[in-house]
Amino acid sequence: MKYRRFGRTDWHVSEIGYGMWGMAGWTESDDKQSGRSLDVAVENGVNFFDTAWGYGEGHSEELLGQLVRRHPNRKLYTASKIPPMNFKWPARPEYSFEQSYPTSHIIEYTEKTLKNLGLEQLDLMQFHTWDDGWSSREEWQRAVEDLKRSGKVAAMGISVNRWEPENGLKALKTGKIDAVQVIYNIFDQNPEDVLFPLCDSLDIAVIARVPFDEGTLTGNLTKQTTFPQGDWRGTYFVPENLIPSVDHADALRPLIPEGMTMAEMALRFILMNKTVGTIIPGMRKERNVLANTATSDGQVLSKQLYQELQKHRWDRQPTAWSQ
Repeated sequence: MKYRRFGRTDWHVSEIGYGMWGMAGWTESDDKQSGRSLDVAVENGVNFFDTAWGYGEGHSEELLGQLVRRHPNRKLYTASKIPPMNFKWPARPEYSFEQSYPTSHIIEYTEKTLKNLGLEQLDLMQFHTWDDGWSSREEWQRAVEDLKRSGKVAAMGISVNRWEPENGLKALKTGKIDAVQVIYNIFDQNPEDVLFPLCDSLDIAVIARVPFDEGTLTGNLTKQTTFPQGDWRGTYFVPENLIPSVDHADALRPLIPEGMTMAEMALRFILMNKTVGTIIPGMRKERNVLANTATSDGQVLSKQLYQELQKHRWDRQPTAWSQ
């Protein structure tokens, strides 16, 4: 496993982190399987784990706390997220700051997270949604300062909306935000335009989420794919999304090097960008942990392949189903 400096926190985190959404709240999630996968990740060098209260109403946070206690001799960086008070994802311009992140709510859910984790300090707390219209509000800025001063959190971040990487730039410029979590993959390359250069200039850490485009870039979806009842992906991969997503993935197949999977190629594409501090694929099963962590070996894609993959940028706009 290779490690990268995590912005001005000066932490050194694993290139491949762990996204814990699938640990709770999804169909087919299983605590025993999750625990084993998490342990395998630690054994293979993963030291950054990203969860949220919204993942199973704190259950995923509890699993992370258990993991930390199972590995007392390892420094595992814990990251979680405060849900918006209206519990609506993503943030929209019409949602007021008071509906989303009043000070009392920020404090309450930070304390809930610490209780779920069984820890006195969280390494990184993040706003789970964000709209830049809130950036000038002093309330959240003071709350962040108070949480850091009290030692409850070491660093603060935001998770920006799907396909809106520039809806957070004002918040980053306040100096109160240490990390930004954004969708970045072969299709979603637009963070490179404005967000990444700003992060470089301000020394803000970048967490790349959704590296497989919710599964499209694993190469396993077909136009006939269906999901179990209650599975979130069933509401995301509606026909108007599933069909073009599979078409875009199919266009990548001729580019996959011999002996490499589409998923591996997708991760290696992201690792080519040095602004990225860590990638957080969801990994419910041990085999996925082993495959994903193996990509952090210092090997890079050929210049020719990387340039070809850059041509597969797919600029999209948020919709009712993109969530």
